[in-house]
Amino acid sequence: MTASPALAPGRVGVPGGGDRRAWTVTLLLVVFMMINFADKSVLGLAADEIRADLHLSATEFGLANSAFFLLFSVAAIVVGMLADRVSPKLLILVMAVLWSVAQVPAAIGGGLAVLVASRVFLGAAEGPAFPVAQQATLSWFPNDRRNLPGALITVGITLGVIISSPGLTWVIQHHGWRAALWVVAAIGAVWAGFWALYGADSPRGKAVTGAAAAEGDEAPTVPYRRIFASRTWIGTTIAYFTSYWTVALMLVWLPSYLRNALDYSAATAGTVVVAPWAVGAAVLFGQAGLTGRLMRRGVSSKRARGRVGAWTLTIGAVCCLAVPLADSTVAQTVLIALGFGFGGSYATIAATTVAEIAPPSRSGGSLGLMNAIVTAAGLLAPAVVGALVDAQGDAGYRHAVLVSGVLIAIGAVTAFALIDPDRDKALLAPAN
Repeated sequence: MTASPALAPGRVGVPGGGDRRAWTVTLLLVVFMMINFADKSVLGLAADEIRADLHLSATEFGLANSAFFLLFSVAAIVVGMLADRVSPKLLILVMAVLWSVAQVPAAIGGGLAVLVASRVFLGAAEGPAFPVAQQATLSWFPNDRRNLPGALITVGITLGVIISSPGLTWVIQHHGWRAALWVVAAIGAVWAGFWALYGADSPRGKAVTGAAAAEGDEAPTVPYRRIFASRTWIGTTIAYFTSYWTVALMLVWLPSYLRNALDYSAATAGTVVVAPWAVGAAVLFGQAGLTGRLMRRGVSSKRARGRVGAWTLTIGAVCCLAVPLADSTVAQTVLIALGFGFGGSYATIAATTVAEIAPPSRSGGSLGLMNAIVTAAGLLAPAVVGALVDAQGDAGYRHAVLVSGVLIAIGAVTAFALIDPDRDKALLAPAN
């Protein structure tokens, strides 16, 4: 019997066709995130129809969407920490089943109370989705190979809206908004079946633990409080919060903005609404390629992740703040697509940066708390924009874009000033 080759530090062999299994799991989780954001986008696409059907003001509709995030953050923290101890495959399967169940009450009927209750339930089930999916995916890859799979998971968000928006808009226009809920419920149930058959947990973490045990070493545990107090974790969380504000605005109010402030028809708005998401997908792949190339050349994470993410937010902020200067619908649409596309594309940088500084045994909790704080933007943004629209009419939409631009600019400055993963990873390393 030949001896197994020694593993390089930080690289763990994945037995049984590891690369192919890793990419199979990654592909399934990309679809998982597509369904996740298709679920989120339904109410935004049907905003005018729901408001007319249930007789809601813009503020009431905004609050109904904010209700989605009521338990979202709490669930992200709890399940994120559970993911450090419980099989991510099992957690993801349970989440997917609950998503489908959550759509049913509002799809059957009822008024505002039923809609709000179903959205609160859905939010609790979807809250942990992104951090757990990122953790489950990134655990299959070493640090210098995580940028592409991390970007793909985030691109699942944009693809979910790009692919689902025209189809769901057609369903809403021809069969009603409740029928669209049945469609996303059925898709979620089908995906859960595929995941039960083909999903898997990464053996990398088990291999690391086994190797340490064989050498008689037990890896010291870094307290969560030290990770949360690091400048990189704080800076990443603030920057990601400002980016997620833009994502929440796109999901809930962008279709109405296109229809009411820019005078697009419902069908055209259902197509144009994908433009910022398409820009975001291109930005995500560009980020992943650039960051991966820089890191392979030995460039520090401060530049490869911190600076690249900060410049992405800067471009988004400039475009959003320039919207009032545009005097045509086309120019405003282009600036909004660029501003929201760049400004809303920080998720991959955030996830890979936190995963870099957090030890594997603290990755789920570190990502979970970050996601919980960040998605509080989803609790605030729909309600704030709804109040602006009720108070100012169509001008409220334009002011909402300016607010987003200012927030993204703050996120960019914070990223430039605080993020340095190499520094904080060294500070968090246990003393020998």
